[in-house]
Amino acid sequence: MGQKISKYELIIIGGGPAGLTAGLYASRAGLKSLLVERGALGGQMVNTPLVENYPGFPEGIAGSELGSLMHRQAVRYGLEVAITEVTGIAEGQVYTVSTNEGDIEAATVIVAAGSVHRKLRVPGEERLSGRGVSYCATCDGFFFRDREVAVVGGGDVAITDALELAQLARKVTVIHRRDELRAERALQERALAHPDLEFAWDTAVEEVLGAEAVEGLELRNVKTDERSILKVDGLFVAVGLSPNSQPFSNVLELDDAGCILTDETMGTSKDGVFAAGDIRSNSRCQITAAVGDGTAAAMSAFEYVQRMRERG
Repeated sequence: MGQKISKYELIIIGGGPAGLTAGLYASRAGLKSLLVERGALGGQMVNTPLVENYPGFPEGIAGSELGSLMHRQAVRYGLEVAITEVTGIAEGQVYTVSTNEGDIEAATVIVAAGSVHRKLRVPGEERLSGRGVSYCATCDGFFFRDREVAVVGGGDVAITDALELAQLARKVTVIHRRDELRAERALQERALAHPDLEFAWDTAVEEVLGAEAVEGLELRNVKTDERSILKVDGLFVAVGLSPNSQPFSNVLELDDAGCILTDETMGTSKDGVFAAGDIRSNSRCQITAAVGDGTAAAMSAFEYVQRMRERG
């Protein structure tokens, strides 16, 4: 392990809504707390152009703005933030969190490292990533103005992406393995009524076609096994998320999907380590749920530190 860089009562790993909320509650409770984030503060929600289901914002709010507001509120009460990548946790008299900048010690840890976009794992996807294959419509949609694109998925993120892309692209085809969408009803109604959205039901992508950039997709009907070619200039993949749990897999107990197992207090298999947000098992993967997790984890971490103080 690297050189120790500091000692805290609490280290929060991840700067999404769960981590930022945990930082707010922990700092207000008086814990000397450090939040460690490897990327943009706000997590996955910074890629959402309009969050319409977060209480208190009847007209909706941009995900990036909501993340910024959460950050400002947390640091106002003393939360410290470090931008670096966590590579592991080790237990001893205290917990040691290893990062690219060195090791940090703390009495307790909250893991709120979130998740990453799941890939299709089909030929051509990796090779053409960044050359027509994208996992962020907000980031890359502008490059496909007046062109034809496809979105893979049927959940909230996929349909939100499709509706956003329909404002830019000439045509958007939604490719879904089932015969009905999984997105919330309001999004479904908007998407199914949109004149520039088409739907390929019961369909899977078998290969991403193109030499230097995306030129089309080989599709397969999962019921009939019929193959077809869809000519598109871009592919946006929105088929779910995978937890960022690998750095913790040798310390914490995970479920079959790689998510961290927790109890109702957000406690993990290690006393003094808590988990919150998308990374924990059975998470709803919603901002409001992550905020609740972060609150519970921070309160549990505070109680844990209090017990340690009482023991001397």
